Amino acid sequence: MKKYFVYLMMALAAFTFNACGDDDPVTEEPGTEQPGTPDDPNDNSDDSDEPEGPNDPDTPSGDSNILVAYFSWGGTTQRMAQQIVEQTGADLFRIEPVTPYPEDYTECTEVALEERDSDARPAISSTIDEEAWAAYDTIFIGCPVWWHTTPMIICTFAESYDFAGKAVVPFCTYASTYRDETLARIAELTSGAEAHLDGLGLTSGSLSNESNVENWLREIGIIE
Repeated sequence: MKKYFVYLMMALAAFTFNACGDDDPVTEEPGTEQPGTPDDPNDNSDDSDEPEGPNDPDTPSGDSNILVAYFSWGGTTQRMAQQIVEQTGADLFRIEPVTPYPEDYTECTEVALEERDSDARPAISSTIDEEAWAAYDTIFIGCPVWWHTTPMIICTFAESYDFAGKAVVPFCTYASTYRDETLARIAELTSGAEAHLDGLGLTSGSLSNESNVENWLREIGIIE
């Protein structure tokens, strides 16, 4: 009997390790989801932290009528943004803060929480040319879930541009919860848009199946 109990405890320990070792959040308190995990700096996948879209992510050209703008701390949201670009041929814009977030996970969670609680607007290091912005009909806006909502730099981005006459499509990456709240927040921040298409939130594991993004884009009429 004792032997079976030991085996049971070993199996439980292995399950717990695997559950926390992918992109699940480290939760200090019940219901408190910390930033980063879906964008986990300890993610050992082959994803580079540099975007690999068809266009320079810092200088969207306006050649496409679709823009994918995203913030990513550790790479997961970047992966989703790149999949959207691959399917649509959209321009890509990486939302990067003037003052980078700490690379250390715990330090980053502390900064992110302070920004949320103070309703901060972190400055963005680059802007989209006015002429290029005018050429876009559809704007995808994506981010990880940080402390139950969008990182505050998404507020900065949304308040920096006029969304009148444009369709906004929210997307996010998340570990376990607050997907719908984050998608709704992006829509709320861009309330001046002409339309909001159904958004999508994916976990890191779900991104491994690229048909998830492809099927979503078909459902909302972005691709045929």
